[in-house]
Amino acid sequence: MEAHHHAHNEGKKNWKSYFWEFLMLFLAVFCGFLAEYQLEHIIEREREKELAVSFYNELKGDSLSMQIAIGNRRRKDAAFNYLKKYFSDSSINLCSKAFSINFFYTFATYSPSIFEPNDAILNQLKNSGSLRYFKDQELQELTGKISVAISDLKSRNEMEWTYVHEIINPFYLRHNDQNWTDKLSPDSSVFTFTALQKYENSDEQIPFHFQKPGNFDKVEAINTVGLYQLTFRGTLRKQYHDYEILNAKLLDVLRKEYKMK
Repeated sequence: MEAHHHAHNEGKKNWKSYFWEFLMLFLAVFCGFLAEYQLEHIIEREREKELAVSFYNELKGDSLSMQIAIGNRRRKDAAFNYLKKYFSDSSINLCSKAFSINFFYTFATYSPSIFEPNDAILNQLKNSGSLRYFKDQELQELTGKISVAISDLKSRNEMEWTYVHEIINPFYLRHNDQNWTDKLSPDSSVFTFTALQKYENSDEQIPFHFQKPGNFDKVEAINTVGLYQLTFRGTLRKQYHDYEILNAKLLDVLRKEYKMK
């Protein structure tokens, strides 16, 4: 009887046994939770870095493209100045090489002086909610500001294009010497802007004959070029300047936050 009673007592669990089983189960669940949380954190951090690198490369590429556009825009501004002076005090019956070059820079080159930002990664960040990965408050604020700056810049580009389409192109069609243009770039595979730069730096002379010089209105021409220049300068000093500042700040913050070069 005593042996049977002893065996029965050994199989019975006391509160300490239950406590340790509960503790071990709790620790196992808690450690699993910590591991899952840590894994999720690592995945988010990797995703954050991946998006940051893509965003950085997009901004860096745009920075380079913008500097090229600004350089072309300043060359175009010099052409504006040249033509305004030429129209005010020179004859259009016998046009110089410098005139033909600056005429073409003013009225026939547009795309090389236009900066169109790439915002694919930026739109992905906004539309997918991925911007939340960026914990840095300054980075989030600058990203929002550059989104607005890009929208303003695109609107300004549209305004410029409207002026080109409605005013500049008709003026160019009325007065351009197409024979000169064909001689400048006889090979259609050569981009005309490149051909113009090559011609400008050469000793070659291609005669330019102004179309219908007797019907030419110098006042209208000066005002047309002047308003075009005013529009171009306004874009450079406001929209381009705003974007350039924000782009530089964002690149700096991304470099510091994610140790980029």
